[in-house]
Amino acid sequence: MSIREVPTYCRICEPLCGLIATVEDGKLVRLRADKAHPLSQGTACPKGIAFTDIQNDPDRVLHPLRRRPDGEFERVSWDTALDEIGARLRTLIREHGRESLGWYFGNPATFSYSHTLWIVGFQLAAGLRHVYSAGSQDINNRFVASHLLYGSLTSVPVPDLDRTDFLLMIGANPLVSHGSAVSAPRIREKLTAIPKRGGRVVVVDPRRTETARLFEHVGIRPDGDAWLLASLLHVIFAEGLEDRSALRRQAAGVSELRRAVVRFTPEATAAVTGLDPDRVRALARDLARADSAAVYGRTGTCLGRHATLVAFLIDALALVTGNLDRPGGSVFGKELVAVSKLNARLGLIGYGKTRSRIGDFPDVLGTFPAAVMAKEILTPGPGRLRALFTSAGNPASSVPNTRELSTALSQLDLFVSIDLYVNDTNRLADYILPATTFLERDDLPLPFTALAPTPYTQYTERVVEPYGEAREEWQIIDAIATRIGIQPFVLGPARPAGRVLSGLRRLPGGSAARPTPTLLADLALRTGPYGDWFGLRPGGLSLRMLRRHPHGIVLADAIATGVRREVVQHKGNRVQLAPEEILAELRTLSSPPSDPSYPLRVIGMRELKSHNSWMHNSELLMRGARDHTARIHPKDAAASGISDGDRCRVTSPNGSIEVTAHLTEDMTEGTVAIPHGWGHRGGWQRANAAGGANVNDLMSTATTDVERLAGMSNLNGVPIRLDPVAVAAAPGD
Repeated sequence: MSIREVPTYCRICEPLCGLIATVEDGKLVRLRADKAHPLSQGTACPKGIAFTDIQNDPDRVLHPLRRRPDGEFERVSWDTALDEIGARLRTLIREHGRESLGWYFGNPATFSYSHTLWIVGFQLAAGLRHVYSAGSQDINNRFVASHLLYGSLTSVPVPDLDRTDFLLMIGANPLVSHGSAVSAPRIREKLTAIPKRGGRVVVVDPRRTETARLFEHVGIRPDGDAWLLASLLHVIFAEGLEDRSALRRQAAGVSELRRAVVRFTPEATAAVTGLDPDRVRALARDLARADSAAVYGRTGTCLGRHATLVAFLIDALALVTGNLDRPGGSVFGKELVAVSKLNARLGLIGYGKTRSRIGDFPDVLGTFPAAVMAKEILTPGPGRLRALFTSAGNPASSVPNTRELSTALSQLDLFVSIDLYVNDTNRLADYILPATTFLERDDLPLPFTALAPTPYTQYTERVVEPYGEAREEWQIIDAIATRIGIQPFVLGPARPAGRVLSGLRRLPGGSAARPTPTLLADLALRTGPYGDWFGLRPGGLSLRMLRRHPHGIVLADAIATGVRREVVQHKGNRVQLAPEEILAELRTLSSPPSDPSYPLRVIGMRELKSHNSWMHNSELLMRGARDHTARIHPKDAAASGISDGDRCRVTSPNGSIEVTAHLTEDMTEGTVAIPHGWGHRGGWQRANAAGGANVNDLMSTATTDVERLAGMSNLNGVPIRLDPVAVAAAPGD
């Protein structure tokens, strides 16, 4: 018997906690937290530990599957699947052009450098226009706000948790999410350390979340964040609390922003936010007068009707109070790979370079709103989406109006999925191609070093060989590209990126035909901000160097500050506080309409033992008779005739679902919270049996309900009503 203990790291969410994998005769038998990891230091959440269930799940897809005429799947060889897919693609391209092809990738793709690279490479080489991601249900507004503020989509400030005196968190619940758009293992300890050293943590959320219970809670009404932030800015400007020195050094457009928020007095915004004006004034004063303060918002701030405005105002508030790019404030991490500078030179991906056929939405990092994907399939005309690939994604669960998307998927000429499971989306696919788990591939967390308050990185080799016939996503993408006569990344020698990638084949380790992800990663590392520059910078990073540190390596004690001139790409390296897009949003911002037929508002929420839609098949995570429940304030439940534990119907103008009621005073009155990711109909037995309902059945994909600047789906603050579900009488009653 062969037993190995292998250091690696978790790739479910941003902390990237260190793990030790026990491998027995080539099979994973256990995962535990890595005590030698320099940051996570022996901590890991239940999802990371439970990944053994995913790795060894008997419901995993381990061989290529093809749909039969009767709708069932049959096993086929890789050559058969790829050759047939290639033939069908060539026919579609010949008849309808490459603009008929599309791709959707889900959240897990972000945690695989090779997967992400090859999607981008395929998109560039094939000229794909139809590209969608989970970003329009998660974070794309944050990137657009950075583009408007800094001229750089990927420059995202993070809270300096270890040095701040005042942390204002809006729509974030890091005790459950473990930090999102911030990479900080043991984040609970970092948060609780703030009040221990005399500081404050204030949590703004319609629900008294697990995080809010530990700190100060401000119970705002759903989708009121833009009004609150504008009101805080109003108070700071009106009372002369702004940091004028910081504004002179760092910003342009201060006077215009000041004028734009004049009308947002705490009294004027109270009807929307539900907050006492005196409390808003006190919060503004305390934030402005704190020795240092960081302002941080996450998913709850990203899914309302004014998502980009909210993300913009979060950073504007940090700058106006003098807390942008300073210790203890909102700070810019150094990228592991110089993505922002490289993209600025090559112009590979950006914002608004192209517009969607349906809705005329700007692209964000080369992707369009997933909310219009169904209409792009169903609407005839030039550029119609006819062939769709999905990888590491389940849009039929995560995109609004899931009924519309399911109908649309069945109308495709070709639908191919690369995934671990038969899920709610790809049960309608023509082919399902088995992907490796994160333990079956090497990895490097390229995007996350810049989001870490303590900069660090880690490289991991694969822990186990791929089970069955599973292949890495990049290998599958490359094989598909070969069959339609393209090479990822190669755009032709006339294009800058084409020249760069063609040159890679001449480097040591380069292929005469194609570069590999490992080659690209090593090249990017070595020429990046921390790189060894091929020996010119002794002690710098390379894959060879990282292999000598299997538990990871800390790159600096803290994020460096005073880097605004390096980060901001606008003229004069000044942060733009008054782009016309934002001023227009502030001019037209008005109270949301009310309809007495839908008196309540629904919001989403995370659960500690769930991760989006793909971990409900784990035995460990589903123990304890877990149920899908709607969190409802007792007064709202009583007004609707609902008691704790009752089945209730939740109805919006767009749809209706049934869930179990859980009454709790953690909710602000008028707000109902329902976790996402439930209500499965795939090939995962335990997940299907868990029941529940898909909250996105309540949401709309009308183009008027999609946020204009970043194409964000409106998933928070949607009007609803509650009704009791009649219980059928037992026989004989």
